[in-house]
Amino acid sequence: MTEFGPGIAIDETAYVHPSAQLYGAVAIGPGASVWPNVVMRAEAFEIRIGACSNIQDFVMVHIGWETPTLVGAYCSITHHVTLHGCTIGDNCLIGINATVMDGAIIGDNCIVAGHAIVSEGMVVPDNSIVAGVPAKVVKTRNNLVGNRVNALLYHRNAQAFARGDHRAWSGPTFEAFLAEARAAAEAALQEDGESGPA
Repeated sequence: MTEFGPGIAIDETAYVHPSAQLYGAVAIGPGASVWPNVVMRAEAFEIRIGACSNIQDFVMVHIGWETPTLVGAYCSITHHVTLHGCTIGDNCLIGINATVMDGAIIGDNCIVAGHAIVSEGMVVPDNSIVAGVPAKVVKTRNNLVGNRVNALLYHRNAQAFARGDHRAWSGPTFEAFLAEARAAAEAALQEDGESGPA
């Protein structure tokens, strides 16, 4: 694993690909994963990645001029996303090549569609789907189950990559895991007292 500076805090259960570049005050939580060619810089404030969240290939994370960048638990920040001084709640999926700008707040259980641009200071309510340039709320729906399952898939994949297994998403063991992950996510939805489709 790549050596990082003294401001970097990586939980022992997290996975960070050797090609990732982390600078400044960056904290990677338990079970989180950081994939190839991710860049994170926090020259001021901090970047914090929550438990079991995944930061996928080629994501860029930077702090804002006046704001940290905070990502909650069980989030998937997908390929080529830019996060800049924003806050992402729990159980969120930020779609491929989306941008979330300074001071924006994405609530829990949300989806930001691919290629969307979430403008500075936008507040997205819990259980929203946003899309467009600039992004707007296009639907209200609790996305906890689907988003949690996706995060659990990446958590499992990170454990496999750490062992040198790059084909963990196939076969009967994987199918059994998918069923277990969905059951766990459904239970989390009930515990939160939420209702509605995933």
